[in-house]
Amino acid sequence: MAKQSDTIIKIEHLSKSFGEKRVLDDINLDIKRGEFVTLLGPSGCGKTTLLRLLAGFARADEGKISMEGRDISDIPPHKRPLNTVFQRYALFPHLNVFDNIAFGLKLNKVPSKDIESRVRRALKMVSMTDYESRDVNSLSGGQQQRVAIARAIVNRPQVLLLDEPLAALDLKMRKDMQMELKEMHSTLGITFIYVTHDQEEALTLSDTVVVFSEGRIQQIGAPIDIYNEPVNSFVADFIGESNILNGTMIRDREVEFIGHRFECIDEGFGQNTAVDVVIRPEDIYLINNLENAAFTGTIKSCTFKGVHYEMFVETDKGYELMIQDYNAFEVGSTIGMLVKPSDIHVMRKERTCNTFEGTMIAPDKVEMLGAEFECNDTGLKAGDKVRVRVDFRNVSLLDYKEDGALFGEVKFILYKGDHYHLTVLTDNGDNIYVDTNDIWDNSDVVGISIAPRHLRITKRV
Repeated sequence: MAKQSDTIIKIEHLSKSFGEKRVLDDINLDIKRGEFVTLLGPSGCGKTTLLRLLAGFARADEGKISMEGRDISDIPPHKRPLNTVFQRYALFPHLNVFDNIAFGLKLNKVPSKDIESRVRRALKMVSMTDYESRDVNSLSGGQQQRVAIARAIVNRPQVLLLDEPLAALDLKMRKDMQMELKEMHSTLGITFIYVTHDQEEALTLSDTVVVFSEGRIQQIGAPIDIYNEPVNSFVADFIGESNILNGTMIRDREVEFIGHRFECIDEGFGQNTAVDVVIRPEDIYLINNLENAAFTGTIKSCTFKGVHYEMFVETDKGYELMIQDYNAFEVGSTIGMLVKPSDIHVMRKERTCNTFEGTMIAPDKVEMLGAEFECNDTGLKAGDKVRVRVDFRNVSLLDYKEDGALFGEVKFILYKGDHYHLTVLTDNGDNIYVDTNDIWDNSDVVGISIAPRHLRITKRV
């Protein structure tokens, strides 16, 4: 007998666009049998679109979805061995609890005796025994969600898809339902694929977390690995609180950031290499003995958060750090700080400057990003294909889009301790990255300007 594969769903090179917008871009993912997998990311990142493709409610433009080794791309939703639980429950208001749960079984002509036993078992699993005769409109939000889950699991799917099922519940109910979902998953033993934008929910529930951004998978891993070993600044910023700082890897096991050198455990980055450094707020230790400190700083604010105090500290070299501690420290006091080598996480930089491809219009004018920019005389001729590099600091953002050579929308803001690192989506769909001390908000529309002297232009070979 052939051994049953651990993989129940295989997604290969899956892409999906809506008009000009590419919502999913070359997604590859293996989902194991019996696993609780969470698709996590901000609104618009593509996670719900992927769930809809799995359910059969939409078709991919490219790629393949296989289940148990069989391509299911052409199988209609009602014939796929999976069920979906929606955020808005999608219960039938004219049917009571029992008939809502039994609806799919009756549709599939399951014998009445079996329907009775299966519905009662499903009700017991979601703690809704004795509710079968109730009108669904008389139930609370949490109870309605339980009915929706019972309706899905009563059909004995191999895979249960859950599209932000707890989003409409209040905080306490959401916490309670998280624990119940975890228990249900353990009891049922089937595969759960769960969509959420709530990081804490993902870390609490999942065996595996898949982090999405702008239609691409950023990282796949166990919750503890995603939290402690983020692969890039987006993941580090999105999963929990982080101090994300520019650094330089001096050599193996030695890194410099916030104006000081520290021992770390990271290797293989080379020497004097620009890196990003992540330190979680709970991993910075505050001490009163300044002589034994790795560095010092001044407490700028201290706020009680229920379990811990959250403090912002200005370090001796002018960087701002977030620190979480069980003890409160007085605002204005000078404090010493320590960081263990194992609590410093070093990441390779995704980019060190903006790089664009362009075409010379004249020796002192270049076309790139769908706009024309003046530059210093390059000695190149019109029509030459070029590569243009611009440091993050040398991109200027303007209050009025009409004042720039082009305009864009602020899409992502990352605080780096002494400045902000922004991702701006230009009007022609390109990203441009900006380091600034000015404060902008997500979705701000800004003009974009670059001085001629800041364009570093080389001819493409």
